[in-house]
Amino acid sequence: MITCHPNDAGYAAMGNSIDRASSQPKKTIDERGTYNMKRGRLFLALVVSIALVGLTLGEVSLAGPKGEWTGTWYAPPVATSTQTFNDQTIREIVHISIPGTRIRVRLTNLFGTSLLAIGEVHVAIRATGSSIVPGTDRVLTFGGATSINIPAGAPMLSDPVDLETLIFDDIAVSIYFPTDTGPSTVHGTGVQTSYISGPGNFTGDEQFPEAMTTTSRFFFAGVEVTPPQPYGAVVTLGDSITDGTRSTTDTNNRWPDHLAVRLYENNQTMAVLNAGISGNRILRDGAGPNALARFDRDVLVQQGVTHVTLLESINDIGQNCLNPDQGVTADQLMVSIRQLIARAHERHIKFIGATMTPFEGASYFCEDGEATRETINDWIRFGGEVDGVIDFDQAVRDPANPRRFLPFFDSGDHLHPNDYGYTVMAESIDLSLFQ
Repeated sequence: MITCHPNDAGYAAMGNSIDRASSQPKKTIDERGTYNMKRGRLFLALVVSIALVGLTLGEVSLAGPKGEWTGTWYAPPVATSTQTFNDQTIREIVHISIPGTRIRVRLTNLFGTSLLAIGEVHVAIRATGSSIVPGTDRVLTFGGATSINIPAGAPMLSDPVDLETLIFDDIAVSIYFPTDTGPSTVHGTGVQTSYISGPGNFTGDEQFPEAMTTTSRFFFAGVEVTPPQPYGAVVTLGDSITDGTRSTTDTNNRWPDHLAVRLYENNQTMAVLNAGISGNRILRDGAGPNALARFDRDVLVQQGVTHVTLLESINDIGQNCLNPDQGVTADQLMVSIRQLIARAHERHIKFIGATMTPFEGASYFCEDGEATRETINDWIRFGGEVDGVIDFDQAVRDPANPRRFLPFFDSGDHLHPNDYGYTVMAESIDLSLFQ
């Protein structure tokens, strides 16, 4: 097990780590040839016994890219929104984590209550704002048809189209709803502006006639690409701190965004799929289904997944502070996390545990909750049950008061990091966890 313990005093000084919050790597098509993959080990000698071969394989992660498709972006469906659309187009912007030569998207009517009519869907490379790069617009089809009906509770995967995308491109997905959608399946904390039109189908317009904007995501869950070489993917399962709450909108300052940049700069061919849901819990439904209930959909079926990180439990703990009758204990939370570990290992997916960040001063802090947080964090660090450890707690806490964020990293609510805090969280991760 590899454990990363950053130096508290070093983070107070910050150094160059903050520069990443405002910088993006230069992207060129030629960079596709620079990605390096670790070569496989030498063939086992024929004289090695079958038993020893079996033991050796059992110790090695057998996961790899599932076919030619790999997820490059994800946002879990969370709940039903009262927002509806009728004869309108919505253009949603996403920031992809790996390059590709072909692309397809995943729509969702998971929390819908009736058949959802999709009139037309386009995908393109975003230029600025709601506009797209000329010549990059592609019409998406579903079984060859440009329109489709999605049953209540169902996802829908588009047919692939040729579109050359570079790493960290912004992709615009435009969806036209010809009739009343009814209540919308939504991911509420998009931290990214999406654009809603007045009446009409504007899916192919280079200059989108926006009538209003939103920072939520509607009926849209994922993007997959055919990369130029095999890629793995890490799914970051978590709550609002993974979702990016209180980071600056439209700047891609969530800690998974910064992790994707670091992996790229280290020549590691790994996509990052953000499966954070603000308000999510492990033991009970909160915002969205509990982590145990959504694990298959949000982690195990993602294309190319080889690793999963978990940063959850703080909402279970905090809500228990507000309502002790819920009876949430450290033992209950650890049993639930063990279930997630076992289910990941069934699919040969490595499970990386992350320590919970401080929350003293937050609206739902209590002493019993702090004791539970410290117990679970110590179990993650030293229990030996996860495949690796990310010590986010140590990365952002105040050395003078470890129960609180270092003020420089605190967004102001004493629960969520600011942009600098999210950056330092990503900088604290030992990238060898993902090799």
